[in-house]
Amino acid sequence: MDQLWAPWRLAYVSSAAPPTDGDPCFICRGLAASDDRAQLIAQRTAHSVVVLNRFPYNNGHLLVAPKAHKGDLQELDATEILDVQLTLTRMVQVLDALMHPEGYNIGLNLGRAAGAGLPGHLHWHVVPRWSGDTNFMPVLGDVKVIAQALDALYDALVNALPK
Repeated sequence: MDQLWAPWRLAYVSSAAPPTDGDPCFICRGLAASDDRAQLIAQRTAHSVVVLNRFPYNNGHLLVAPKAHKGDLQELDATEILDVQLTLTRMVQVLDALMHPEGYNIGLNLGRAAGAGLPGHLHWHVVPRWSGDTNFMPVLGDVKVIAQALDALYDALVNALPK
């Protein structure tokens, strides 16, 4: 039998419970920390942050969020909305140059019922897609194959972003 190793997933599958309302969110904790690499923060702008998804759905999966801890769209002001949208556009351009995906899923899960794992802090998922990137592994093996380590993606992304 073949084995696929994904040790970075251990933290996800062994975590005791999702954060409660009293716990600081991982985006806010990352923003407060001094080591962007350890927090997988690839870029900070005036009003937004780009974070690599620690548990990606696909290679290159990023999160783009406002810096401010806001859980409803109407809480964002025009400057924050524009900054997030420009950051989303920039990340697509950078991922296009680095990975040459054939498409993207870009979306916001608004509220827990819609699938938001972190409903208190808005964040958009940017998921590069390729024809054939869905296969039998998730169905038969309950395994998703991610071709690139987070360290390698982080380095490539940070090096490709304007300083």
